[in-house]
Amino acid sequence: MRRYRNVKILATLGPASDTPEKIRALYEAGADVFRINMSHGSHEDAAERHAAVRQVEDEVGAPIAILADLQGPKLRIDTFAKDGGELLEVGQAFRLDLDHTPGDARRVYLPHPEIIGALKPDNTLLINDGKIRLTVTEAGSDYVETRVEVGGQISNRKGVNVPDVEIPLAALTEKDREDLEVMCSLGIDWLALSFVQRPSDVIEARDLAAGRAAIMAKIEKPQAVDQIDGILDVADGIMVARGDLGVELPAQAVPPIQKRLVRRARSMGRPVVVATQMLESMITSPTPTRAEVTDVSNAIYEGADAVMLSAESAVGQYAPQAVAMMRDVAEAVEADANYRIILTRSRTPAEPTVPDAITAAAREVAETLEVKAICCFTHTGTTAMRMARERPLVPIAIMTPIRKTARRMALLWGAHCVVTKDVGRFKEAVISALEMAEQHEFADHGDYIAVIAGVPFNVAGTTNILRIAQVGEKVGPGDTIV
Repeated sequence: MRRYRNVKILATLGPASDTPEKIRALYEAGADVFRINMSHGSHEDAAERHAAVRQVEDEVGAPIAILADLQGPKLRIDTFAKDGGELLEVGQAFRLDLDHTPGDARRVYLPHPEIIGALKPDNTLLINDGKIRLTVTEAGSDYVETRVEVGGQISNRKGVNVPDVEIPLAALTEKDREDLEVMCSLGIDWLALSFVQRPSDVIEARDLAAGRAAIMAKIEKPQAVDQIDGILDVADGIMVARGDLGVELPAQAVPPIQKRLVRRARSMGRPVVVATQMLESMITSPTPTRAEVTDVSNAIYEGADAVMLSAESAVGQYAPQAVAMMRDVAEAVEADANYRIILTRSRTPAEPTVPDAITAAAREVAETLEVKAICCFTHTGTTAMRMARERPLVPIAIMTPIRKTARRMALLWGAHCVVTKDVGRFKEAVISALEMAEQHEFADHGDYIAVIAGVPFNVAGTTNILRIAQVGEKVGPGDTIV
């Protein structure tokens, strides 16, 4: 089923969307990528959802990407002696320590010595998604004393955020390592890595995945924002995870950070997903708020590769409607002349390399000659990501003999992925592209398409040929290569 939009829609699977019939309904409504949240459910649940997506993929005959979202470390306080916890008053002292005794109004056990060892006076601690704010006044080897800045009810196992300290804690827990291995063995396409603070966190996940899945770094901590260039150097893509980011940073800081992250990812040719609370009211309502529609629109205007639904599609009462609403918003934005102006003005100049020059030239030629589509032959997806970075006016048809590559690239802006036969000569590639363009209704007889590829074939990073071909023409060995 061909999409007539560029931005992709990522839908999270859950109780409201975990059968082949429900997943098919989401796909037909516009979902391009499906997310399996490893924070919930068992490995058996994940395997069933994975199999259901693959069944739908077989039915519709188009590559579908699956993203497994690893849970990451969950930092929490321990329990309290009193049922319901305690009420903290503004200005009072409150201690977090390594004493296993149940907590009271003066202290609680924090089972994370890494946090206690990293904290210093004036650092901030946030409890229960930031509802309680503490400032460190004294730091010892096995405790920290704090002053309550924002009080409220504190109770068992509430989450802890430390916004202004890099915690010496790996992004991958033992659970994450087990989940990673299970999901890679199933054949998922993307791994979303939580709690990323530094490039080394991404490198560890890449080493464990060993090429079996692309790595998407979730940017949800201020430390990751500060090191975004280093993270983008080693990640295959990023997700702007605005939920946790909005806890650790002032709410008003998140929109400009989102814009900056999207621009930076685009400039480096990495796909970027904008996530969290995009159509949250549609969990229980058949229509979104106007503010939510504007939020989705802004992410699309910025040039994000994909926008994501979380609880809206996982547990929501109106999952297909939420996907359809995102689709409708995307089509409306992309029909606006300002959308193209914004993307053009935010385009990054090509790097001085042959592959970058070829993809930039393909975009220029397509806009000059009214070419109907740009067909990219790729094995690894590198050519496709370079082409998507250009944000061309015409569709990008990604042609690859490797189904796994086609699935991964289904997340990419503007990408229409086709699994094709392997070709060994450029002439065969052109013929295959012309047949595909007509079959998939990109071009009619007499229309032009652009074909880019690398010779020799099957060698990564060799994109070096651009050819303009006309549907219906005779392709011979003497044709001119543009």
